Amino acid sequence: MINREEFRQIRDNGIWQQNTSLVQILGLCPLLAVTTNLVNGVMLSLATIIVMAIANLAVASLRNLIPHEIRIPVFILIVAALVTVVDLVFNAQFHELYLVLGIFIPLIVTNCIVLARVEAFANKNPPLQSLIDGVFMGVGMLWTLALLGGLRELIGGGTLFAGIDMVFPALQPLQLLPVDYPGLLLAILPPGAFILLGCLIAWKNWVEARVAARKPGPGQHQAPPVALTDGA
Repeated sequence: MINREEFRQIRDNGIWQQNTSLVQILGLCPLLAVTTNLVNGVMLSLATIIVMAIANLAVASLRNLIPHEIRIPVFILIVAALVTVVDLVFNAQFHELYLVLGIFIPLIVTNCIVLARVEAFANKNPPLQSLIDGVFMGVGMLWTLALLGGLRELIGGGTLFAGIDMVFPALQPLQLLPVDYPGLLLAILPPGAFILLGCLIAWKNWVEARVAARKPGPGQHQAPPVALTDGA
């Protein structure tokens, strides 16, 4: 079982404190290449979450049976089997999106985020904790790719949810800026992804610095509240 404090620590590490994109700076290939719009980033992140969660669960369950000397090839074999299943499902259910994402779905096999969590966490922890770690590390990747993809899409073309019809045919993208908006090509190109990623990292560091500044330091105590009185 897992207690509330342990769950909170795993959740916070995955989503914020050890965010794979903003702190560990892992998986830059899909981060920069796929996030030309929000839908691409979200769907690739969902595929990665599925692979990461099940791979963590499988490795944690089998870790005592896997010889230490061949653990990396076994980990890659487990991840490759899961990625093959996800790749076939995408090809069957979301064929147009599958063609857009292209090689980046099979490349989940070599994604350092997946292999890093399998080796660093799942190989040393119980199955339930490993499953939760895989899910929340993937969620941290998901919100980062979704935000980056949404910003690039909005700045680059003035729309949001472009390509949503490839997932839900009844839906259409939102035109948030005027139709005659020329768009900023830099935002869609890889250099624009680097610039926006740097802005997101700077924003995260700024938020953490603000939070740290509000906390009292060692030996310091917060001042007692001042009573307000009516007086002439």
